Amino acid sequence: MGYTATIGLEIHAELKTKTKMFCRSKNDADETRPNVNVCPVCMAHPGTLPVINGEAVRNVLRVGTALGSTLADYTEFDRKNYFYPDLPKGYQLSQYEYPLVSGGELKGVKITRIHLEEDTASSIHDEKSGATLVDYNRAGVPLMELVTEAVIKSAEQASEFARELQLLLRYLGVSDANMEKGEMRVEANVSISKDETLGTKVEIKNLNSFNAMERAVRYELKRQEELLERGEKVVQETLGWDDNKQSTFVQRVKEGSADYRYFPDPDLPSLKLSELGLTAGSLRATLPELPQERRDRYVALGLKPDDAELYVRDARFGDLFDRVAAGCDAQSILLASNYIANDLVKIVRDTESRDTTYMAAMPISAESMKKIIDLIRSGKLSSRSAKDVLSAVVAHSVDPDAYAREHGLLQNSDASALEAAVDAVMAQNQAVVADLRAGKSAALEFLLGQCMKTLRGTGNPEMLREILKRKTL
Repeated sequence: MGYTATIGLEIHAELKTKTKMFCRSKNDADETRPNVNVCPVCMAHPGTLPVINGEAVRNVLRVGTALGSTLADYTEFDRKNYFYPDLPKGYQLSQYEYPLVSGGELKGVKITRIHLEEDTASSIHDEKSGATLVDYNRAGVPLMELVTEAVIKSAEQASEFARELQLLLRYLGVSDANMEKGEMRVEANVSISKDETLGTKVEIKNLNSFNAMERAVRYELKRQEELLERGEKVVQETLGWDDNKQSTFVQRVKEGSADYRYFPDPDLPSLKLSELGLTAGSLRATLPELPQERRDRYVALGLKPDDAELYVRDARFGDLFDRVAAGCDAQSILLASNYIANDLVKIVRDTESRDTTYMAAMPISAESMKKIIDLIRSGKLSSRSAKDVLSAVVAHSVDPDAYAREHGLLQNSDASALEAAVDAVMAQNQAVVADLRAGKSAALEFLLGQCMKTLRGTGNPEMLREILKRKTL
């Protein structure tokens, strides 16, 4: 009998607010100068008093509403006591017994709780001198912590959940959740067992990307299995992940909640959220279309799941598609999606790979994209020519119809011109014509290609196909 993995995630996300959690210092994740966004409150000077950031509270409640969670009516903040250089107070203001949000679900993974706390400062290690410097710009930034139930069964499922949460936070506008900037940080609690009894869990920290998380979880599952197979025990401890060595390492023995000596903060008032107008109904009215709702809408239109996922994850293309599809019939909608999700994406990403500053905005308007689709639907533009026109519109912001006319790309449906092209091609390829008459279907496609080449890609392919069939019967 094999081992069963049990994984739970703890995910921290810095919230997008103008100021920090308990003071008026600026919350700016892009600040590069050390220790400029600080004040006596977030530096814990004696005699200072914290004030709760209402926008941060509202943001966490909106996340809970989107997840179908239970929102607390009563909540309070607690002091989580521990000593570390990046913690100016000697304790962290967090929530213990009364979190803002309980329950909920995302991607089939049940949520235990979501609470609000303040972030720590940033420790910067100087390899040359061996010194550690502390930047307090981040100290006191609003930090949302989401804890899942221990119901995740694989590294892939854990990664899928974390990616979807990042997407949700961005849709709600509550966090940019950039892992490379430390705005979203993931910790994984991992254990294995052969029966229903949960094994000894370890916590893996320092997971700064989704790929690193997957590798770390896979490594830890394998490490624990090898320990148990040798008859050894798994020790409950906190591990780090070394991306260079591709292995976990021990940071410290895992603490329990009692080690933090939680108690309600005496300087902050408890909150009765309904009295502040923060109800599920009022919060629900502020929610945009959520990622899963958007997926479902696209699939209902008949889009391919991969195209729907593209539009959900890259709103530039999704928003363009929505504007193009508005008022179109089903056939035009699917045609537009095909050109956006395949041809336009390739053009844009090829350009982005050469110029990382290129894509501040979509380089084609919905009006121009609609014109291209209308030209195709009306038979004026072939599929091949449509790609050329699309490239030109993206590169030079030209009018699609004018560009197609100027460059001779409009589809030729003149029967006499097509007949002449077919006659010329058949005369030059008599052996292939004989193959077609003998029943070889590939010969028809070859002759059609030659006709299109003769007409420089502007011939109406359906008319050419019919003429070829008629002349070779």
